[in-house]
Amino acid sequence: MQAFTSVTGVAVPLDRADVDTDQIIPKQFLKRIERTGFGEFLFYDWRKDDDFPLNRPEYAGAQILVAERNFGCGSSREHAPWALEDYGFRAVIAPSLADIFRTNCTKIGLLPVVLPEDQVRALIDQTTAVPGASVTVDLAANEVVAPDGQRFPFQIEPDVRERLLNGWDDISLTLADDSAITEYEQARERSGPSTAQFA
Repeated sequence: MQAFTSVTGVAVPLDRADVDTDQIIPKQFLKRIERTGFGEFLFYDWRKDDDFPLNRPEYAGAQILVAERNFGCGSSREHAPWALEDYGFRAVIAPSLADIFRTNCTKIGLLPVVLPEDQVRALIDQTTAVPGASVTVDLAANEVVAPDGQRFPFQIEPDVRERLLNGWDDISLTLADDSAITEYEQARERSGPSTAQFA
């Protein structure tokens, strides 16, 4: 997965609480096993409204989504963070994120950032007042820089932070132990009939 150190870009304000995974990517689009191709269906039902933020040209190319509390609630579908990432988002900021959604984000390099409600409100207000305003999410410094220059520190588990900074997904972590796995497999081999002829 792509490493995450720092991203500066357009932030989209989504001034809604309790946004569930079915709103992020509706069920009728969950017919594929690849992680790609979901971005075009992100917030599908809401995008029928011309005034929805993602439909506005000022927010084109946005990399940061700022939402209200309990973002990503509902079913545990991995497709929700896949759709956000495929659309182009690198970070999601909210006062709270559903646990499974949050974990699914970290597995693909999408950074979930939890900030106090007043700080999220400041980000939403500033990016609404000035559509297209830029926000910085800096994982190396563990801070978010608002359009007006305010700095909001955030916390994330050290092991998750290390994985994101280095771009290590679960496969990368497994491959890092390749020699130990090979050694274990060789040590547990036993004599017996060969099955090579069936391979």
